[in-house]
Amino acid sequence: MKKRNSILYLLILVSLPIIAQSFKATVSKKQLGLNDRLRITFSIDKQGADDFTPPDFKNFKVVAGPMQSTNFQYINGKQSFSQSFTYTLQPKSKGKFTIPSATVSYNEKIISSNTVQITVSKATKKAANPNDPSLIAKENIFLVAEVSNVNPYVGESISVVYKLYMDRNQAAVNNERESKAPTFNGFWNQNIKIGQLTERKGEYKGKKMSYYILRKDVLIPQRAGKLSISPFEIDISAIVATGGVQRDFFGRRIRGQKQVNLILSSGRRTIQVKALPEEGKPSNFSGAVGDFAFKVNSTKSILKANESVQLKVIVSGTGNLKLLSLPKLETPKGLEQYEPEHKENIRTNLRGLSGSVKETYTLVPQYRGKYKIPALSFSFFNPKTETYKTLNSVSIIVDVPDGKMPKDNDETPIATRKNNVINDTDIRFIHTKTKLISIAQKPDFFKSTLFYLLLLLPLLSIPLGIYIGKKKRERDDDIIGNKQRKADKLAKKYLSEAQKQLGNKEPFYIALEKALHNYLKAKLQVETSEISKEKIRSILENKEVKDQSITQFLKVLEDCDFARYTPISNLQMEKEYEKAKEIIMDLDRQI
Repeated sequence: MKKRNSILYLLILVSLPIIAQSFKATVSKKQLGLNDRLRITFSIDKQGADDFTPPDFKNFKVVAGPMQSTNFQYINGKQSFSQSFTYTLQPKSKGKFTIPSATVSYNEKIISSNTVQITVSKATKKAANPNDPSLIAKENIFLVAEVSNVNPYVGESISVVYKLYMDRNQAAVNNERESKAPTFNGFWNQNIKIGQLTERKGEYKGKKMSYYILRKDVLIPQRAGKLSISPFEIDISAIVATGGVQRDFFGRRIRGQKQVNLILSSGRRTIQVKALPEEGKPSNFSGAVGDFAFKVNSTKSILKANESVQLKVIVSGTGNLKLLSLPKLETPKGLEQYEPEHKENIRTNLRGLSGSVKETYTLVPQYRGKYKIPALSFSFFNPKTETYKTLNSVSIIVDVPDGKMPKDNDETPIATRKNNVINDTDIRFIHTKTKLISIAQKPDFFKSTLFYLLLLLPLLSIPLGIYIGKKKRERDDDIIGNKQRKADKLAKKYLSEAQKQLGNKEPFYIALEKALHNYLKAKLQVETSEISKEKIRSILENKEVKDQSITQFLKVLEDCDFARYTPISNLQMEKEYEKAKEIIMDLDRQI
């Protein structure tokens, strides 16, 4: 029996702090002017509490209150209860004051709320009404731009996360819309797409709040000095608790609520960018900033003459991968080198860019022998250690045991010689003898076969002209064929630049996307860079373009955007080119 009583007493002692924590005091502001007002709310979530006793507001004048509200909910088998008492106060003098605890009676126990520290300064220009819904929203909803580093080096990745904070007890946003996007002058930037908005718990200005992440951007400063990020602005619709008591349709007392519309701004952020140090800067430094690894690989070390070998120059790690330049390969004479294939495998997150950049060279030896490919070096600046570092590869030997030998008179036996082809007519000698033919021996042109042929030529051209004219009339009457030929010519016109870039991934897809935009701009007089895909669909539907054609057109636009950041083969680029050509021809026939 004594053991049971001990356990019961222990449970009561443990539960007392929990009960105490359920009765708390919150204020609308902790710092205010002498002529400002504040709201203080005492809330308890335990049903059955009574005998509420307010604190002594000796340093404040009670302007309104107490306004009492009760809220009871039963959702999915779980019930919740809250009861609050709200006062509107105005300070009597300047200084730092403590609002004492209020008390309630619960289960024959007296429970006290927490105390609150208030700082009162000199009077402001205009006293604000603490029950103004717009003021309540402004005091409890904030749009904040959180910058990971406000003092980075040139080329160092930083992130900006835009968060919407709100105090759920005082206000809740039910709709938001971007009204002005931020600009990042002086930065390379890439936006990270946000999926479904998720509510998270956090703290802002020492107050626990809920928040949503609205936007994330990765920035890389391009120059030293003071750079600014312009404000991000959104339009919001919010429900705020006004503190008053109203009655619902059934006459029940409910706490007053009101909807307000506001424009929130994150404010301008200033970034002080540091220049890269000159001390210790390597001569081959080309702007790489981050933490990288560097290597050069060869697919073969022994091969035959005219047999190819691939040599890969790879930089991997984290940093400004999209902006760095790889060191160029220099090969000895006799080893023919082709333009490298550039590939990127880069991921973007709040820590910056990570992944690898690779250039693959194709080399073909012309003669037998041993070829030494000189070592390459790559330098970068590490902002964490604030030092430069140079990485060196090892030299590579390519052995060609078989194949033809260079000519004996070749001064560079292992050199690749790309000589121009010399024809017999390229070198003319001085003739010392001549062969003259007498005019009398030359055949006469008059009455010759050629003379009569030229004489009959105008007569023969008449039926030929009639035939050509007939074919032209038939071609002009072929409306469908003419549309087809016109569309084909138009498609080739817009896609000519993209065709030139086949094999160069990023320039190709930029040119392809630009061609599609220019086509719509010319045919529909719209700036496609300023409208959404839904708007493009709407315009094409108004032109009675088939839904399948519209979907294919938008699909090609999406592929252009996606393919820039994924490995793509030359064959896939050719297919994309043909697909774009077909869709332009198809749209032109329908429009």
